[in-house]
Amino acid sequence: MTSNYYVIDTSSLVGLNRHNPIDVFPGLWKKLEGLVNKERLVAPREVMYEILQNDDHLSKWVKKQKRMFKDPTPRQIELVKEIVSRYPSLINLDNKYSADPWVIALAKELATNPQTTVFYIKRIVVSEEKLRGNKIKIPLVCNNYQIENMDIVTMFRTEGWKFE
Repeated sequence: MTSNYYVIDTSSLVGLNRHNPIDVFPGLWKKLEGLVNKERLVAPREVMYEILQNDDHLSKWVKKQKRMFKDPTPRQIELVKEIVSRYPSLINLDNKYSADPWVIALAKELATNPQTTVFYIKRIVVSEEKLRGNKIKIPLVCNNYQIENMDIVTMFRTEGWKFE
């Protein structure tokens, strides 16, 4: 049996809130909170920092999801250094925060941790970025690190979620 754990990028949360606002689709966001509470939906703290740059419903929601956001570990710091040295254009130096390498590093670290269960655990990056040739985006780097990635609607389908 497989259990999926998701590492989510800023793009998925921002896009979801843009098209399915928290105040209009509270049931959808409650489902996400359920994954957060089970620690099956996580993100590096840099995702939180990117979101908190705006003062909106998403920022308020993020502030309540303390379990979701993970502090960097020494291993993740090493992975980010490696990722950025291999793919320097993954980060935008004009932005105060750049979560993309941290999302990949967190997923990579989680994927290499020994499992303490009889179930197979998949660690999957969730991002709205798409693979476009050799453009340095999350999907390309994930593929090169053998990390599965999908968009948020695919995550909903994988979880078997339906919304009316």
